[in-house]
Amino acid sequence: MLESDNQNNMHKQESNKNYWMGFVAGILVTVVLSCAAMLIVIGVTKNNSFVKTARKSQDTESITDQSVINKMSIVENIVRKNYWQDIDEETLEQGVYRGILDSLEDPYSVYYTAEELEKLREETQGIYYGIGAYISQNTDIGYAQISKVIKNTPAEESGLMQDDIIYKVNDEDMQGKDSNYVVSRIKGDEHTFVKITVIRENEKDPIDFDVERRKIETPTVEYTMYEDNMAYIQISEFDIVTTSQFENAYEQAKKDGMKGLIIDLRSNPGGNLSTVCEIARMILPKGLIVYTEDKYGKREEYTCDGSHQIDVPLVVLTNGHSASASEILAGAIKDYKIGKLVGTTTFGKGIVQSVLSLSDGSAVKLTVSSYFTPNGNNIHEIGIEPDVEVEFDSEQYKNGVDNQLERGKEVLAGMMK
Repeated sequence: MLESDNQNNMHKQESNKNYWMGFVAGILVTVVLSCAAMLIVIGVTKNNSFVKTARKSQDTESITDQSVINKMSIVENIVRKNYWQDIDEETLEQGVYRGILDSLEDPYSVYYTAEELEKLREETQGIYYGIGAYISQNTDIGYAQISKVIKNTPAEESGLMQDDIIYKVNDEDMQGKDSNYVVSRIKGDEHTFVKITVIRENEKDPIDFDVERRKIETPTVEYTMYEDNMAYIQISEFDIVTTSQFENAYEQAKKDGMKGLIIDLRSNPGGNLSTVCEIARMILPKGLIVYTEDKYGKREEYTCDGSHQIDVPLVVLTNGHSASASEILAGAIKDYKIGKLVGTTTFGKGIVQSVLSLSDGSAVKLTVSSYFTPNGNNIHEIGIEPDVEVEFDSEQYKNGVDNQLERGKEVLAGMMK
């Protein structure tokens, strides 16, 4: 959704001047989506009250005065008369809206066209047409990357791997693009192909993959019972369907005689705030799950009544791709000391986005608040450190050994004694 670094320098100079164009589309209404490395909170604004409140609170004048409108018209005419190629009217218009969000210099605040928004909505159903890989944002390098490849999918069959950096999609450079923009370019009609060019560690040149798009039924939860009645539940993301999937797995583990539980949040990029809170209520004691605060100091609390507190030892696996909603669950478990975190420090995304839809079907995704763990910790750009640090060993994994999981089992075994 963001433009390249070279374009950004010029674009930022004009983005504030284009502000007036941002609100011509209609009334803002918040919707809920599940997106990579994103935490979504439900809310509703009516009759542009969100905009009016923000302006009044800041006690500033709108920049949508006649001089700005006149200058915008002049710039547009200059572009139309002098740009060396033909101009696509829709692209030019959408660029104005994107510029407003670009000016924030926040990779999580972006503009979506109606088509892009509809594709994102499909993800909340847990079924989509794509390649079967989770995509997360890497703000350090300016590209999205593959955080996980789903088993038995076109992504796995083609040879794509975790940590591959998505350099191009159908020869379009993805530098500076929001992960959801990248996803929207990868997804498409069933049985069509998408060309994905990746940069892979230890490979000199970019690698091209032609991957078939197929119907993907996303399994967000996987359950296994290991030896000594150690239950293992992996949560790959927090979609709408994840609550029931986790509940079913958790109840099955109890029926199977669970004496200890490992929850695997590695490479889980986040998702719905409501979903992670519902799952947290199945295991946490009474008290706060998480709370949010916006720039006006407004605080919103999400709580648990403690009626279903877990009564067996608990281990949570984390890594550098465990982000957002994953960190809410991991942070609460650590704060309440009801389990131990094993693995590596989490991603560090302690901010919340709302997706505000416009009346023409487009939308603005905007960072609206920070979130805090029960003990009041904001982990943004910090992450959550594990209780037992274990770096992932890729060589062992190639030989069928997940060293982080094995260490988690050892820690859990010690807690079960």
